[in-house]
Amino acid sequence: MAAFDPFGAQIFRGNDFVPAEGAGTRDIVDPATLRPVGRIAMAGVATVEEVAREARAAQRDWAKTDTKTRAGALHHLASLIEDGGFEDVAELMTLEMGKPFPEAMGELYNVAGAYRYFAEMARDEAGHIAGTTQAGSFQFARYEPYGVSVHIMPFNFPVLLMSWTVAASLAAGNACIVKPAEATSLSTLKFMERIAQTLPPGLVSCVTGGAEAAQALIASENTHVVAFTGSVAAGRKVAVACAERFKPAIIEAGGNDPMVISDKAPLDVAVAGSVTAAFHLSGQICTSSERFFVHEAIHDAFVSRFAEAARRLRVGPGLEKSEIGPLVSEDARAKVIRLVEGARKAGATVVCGGRVPPERNTGWFYEPTILTGVTPDMAIMREEIFGPVAAVCKVAGFADGVRLANDSPYGLGASVFTADLGEAMEAAETLQAGMVWVNNPLIDNDALPFGGWKMSGMGRELGRQGLDAFRQSKMVVIDHTPKIHDWWYPYSDDVFYRPS
Repeated sequence: MAAFDPFGAQIFRGNDFVPAEGAGTRDIVDPATLRPVGRIAMAGVATVEEVAREARAAQRDWAKTDTKTRAGALHHLASLIEDGGFEDVAELMTLEMGKPFPEAMGELYNVAGAYRYFAEMARDEAGHIAGTTQAGSFQFARYEPYGVSVHIMPFNFPVLLMSWTVAASLAAGNACIVKPAEATSLSTLKFMERIAQTLPPGLVSCVTGGAEAAQALIASENTHVVAFTGSVAAGRKVAVACAERFKPAIIEAGGNDPMVISDKAPLDVAVAGSVTAAFHLSGQICTSSERFFVHEAIHDAFVSRFAEAARRLRVGPGLEKSEIGPLVSEDARAKVIRLVEGARKAGATVVCGGRVPPERNTGWFYEPTILTGVTPDMAIMREEIFGPVAAVCKVAGFADGVRLANDSPYGLGASVFTADLGEAMEAAETLQAGMVWVNNPLIDNDALPFGGWKMSGMGRELGRQGLDAFRQSKMVVIDHTPKIHDWWYPYSDDVFYRPS
């Protein structure tokens, strides 16, 4: 296998790093320093189709492999991941998208569980035997792979989110083609070295590029199911392209997640949890808390302590001692600035942040920002911010907070802080979101479904539903003793209609 070269404009196919013939390139810059850190290939239709054909050929053999053997290969991959040695992948991830290095390492150490979970789930859940509708007939459903799955990934958790769907797809018997976000193609490619050590050539490929590569992968007759994580606008295009071809799609399209804070919440816990929920990864998480609905009885105390905690967060490059790295791009920061300034002009108050840090005027940094006096009609409460901003709205009671939390076109996740069991149950039952967290935001579980309601997407990753997304069912009826049934043609004369 050729060595991976960050400046080599390579793709990963056939368990090797190779140039993408005839493809253009794009330089990748460190969002903290704006210095080049690599170069990626912008693969076109011809390259995509070659890779898709290779994946289809590899998949046919993989699908014939028994589930115990497939599970063993996935467990081997998980063991390699658990052995560590990911500092090089984590450093690339930090350099290309700004994530603090400890968070990059944390992401990589959380990957193995998905491969182990789906390896065993696919081995344990292979079909369903139904009660028969006719004596002497064995009737059941079995699951089979689609063929080749396409994985169009975001920049924020490039390896973890990829592994959630790739692990399920491989366990189901598919081959996988990953199209990483342009901003995090380097770390994704570097991770493929582990794939090459454990899985057959062609079973997992990584094709870099932009929208052209993504659309070519969807359009190919050699791909059969699509998993997408990204913006609502891009997710809509992917969903339409898949619908036109009757290809199943799992769409995770982000949101504008609410946080409801009760007057019965322990304030110290609520503040600490809110700081993480709002500012982790500089707010660039699809389930980041962006809209805060705080009970009026504790509003002022909460905001004061929330701002005090936010001001203590260190802003800087991800390879230094910092909690708040740069945003991924100039456009990403421009959107944050637009929403914050729009809220300010509409009457909101900036309690802290609300600016580019003066000492960090190179790169795409933005200070952790808290706004108060926001109203539900402001753009900052209607759009996904995807930056280190918390917009706080004072509410008269817990029910008002839940009602306003639901007043959104999105429904990915929702969080609550309360020590009241009744409020916790009310939140779980009435919040219109695919995931609800009470007193512990941002947690996921390989065994539970991850995904959103409303404009936040369709389908689910993780859990049983995450496995079923990558396999199709087949009903089978077997009569072990062949016989002629009385309802078969030709009909006897006495069953025909006789006019009275």
